[in-house]
Amino acid sequence: MKGKAGIEERGKGDVLFLAAVLLLAAYGVVCVYSASSYNAQVQYGDEWFFARKQFIGFLIGTLLFVAAGIFDYRKLRRAGLPALCVSLVLLALVFVPGVGKSNYGATRWIGFGSFTIQPSELAKLGFILFAAGYFAKDPARMGTLKGCLPVLGAGLLVCVLILLEPNMSVTMCMGAVMLGMLFLAGCSKKALACIIVPVLFAVPVLILAEPYRLQRLSAFMDPWASPKEEGYQLIQSLYGLSNGGLFGVGLFQSRQKYRFLPFSESDFILSVIAEETGFVGVVCLFALIGFIAWRGIRIAARCGNFYGFLLAGGITLAFAVQSALNALVVSGCIPPTGLPLPLVSAGNTSLIVTMAGMGVVWSVSRHTRTKKLIQ
Repeated sequence: MKGKAGIEERGKGDVLFLAAVLLLAAYGVVCVYSASSYNAQVQYGDEWFFARKQFIGFLIGTLLFVAAGIFDYRKLRRAGLPALCVSLVLLALVFVPGVGKSNYGATRWIGFGSFTIQPSELAKLGFILFAAGYFAKDPARMGTLKGCLPVLGAGLLVCVLILLEPNMSVTMCMGAVMLGMLFLAGCSKKALACIIVPVLFAVPVLILAEPYRLQRLSAFMDPWASPKEEGYQLIQSLYGLSNGGLFGVGLFQSRQKYRFLPFSESDFILSVIAEETGFVGVVCLFALIGFIAWRGIRIAARCGNFYGFLLAGGITLAFAVQSALNALVVSGCIPPTGLPLPLVSAGNTSLIVTMAGMGVVWSVSRHTRTKKLIQ
């Protein structure tokens, strides 16, 4: 009687995850064209201006996605500290005159000429690489608050630099990612409590420290109290959501994109999507986003490698948290603030970095060994 033995093999990775990421990013190009065509025609005399940039970002992002997927993620273990240091340097360069680029009262970009990047997007990935490598090198570190201090310190430093831009929304997202990485690493409940409690107290202080944040909070509480000022954007977003009804007014048929809704192609693109595709379209969109998040969590859980688990889990967490925050802002569930919908909103830095990060998650799935029975 023949016995059975197990051999380990590496497959093609999570093909469904691969297809879902590319599908969402490609859909994002279509959405950016729909949301921006009128504004681009008025501003630049070219209705394809934003869509062309998004398509170029999609192509570059796809190349990095595939390259990162083919690359063995385990070789990134030593890249954590350099990635964090580069991220901090880029965040600091935002404040250098002539290098940092300002827009709408905030300095969040660095660039030369027409080339710009948003360092905060790179910083999230850089921090995840650092935290995953740090905890994987010595898992015993996560058992004490002292052992978590380097990750906590790095995360807080990134948050402070982003907050100074100022960019409260990305700071909150970064803070959530930091806490999520500590949780995934198995940080003790006592240590987590020592971190979370001060953070909860710091949020209202940060809001009170800046008048514009108070104005946004006031607009969130009652946007119709200032319908032409702070409450304007949220009101227009809600109009877009309500106009869509069940099935929407039709693709490319949004009314809000005719310069009624500010940032219709970026932070508030979800409102345009809801108007054009309706409740059903939004449910399908978030079903796809949820599917990507679920497959990412599944990849992390099945990895069998602590470093791969933290890496895939952290990147997936960042994607899920940012998607949720964007939806909550657009629907008026939390105060309005600038935060793109990952893989969908206009913005090449966000698109390219997110796709590269997703490529790392796919690499984890490709390099996870599975058992195959043989006779």
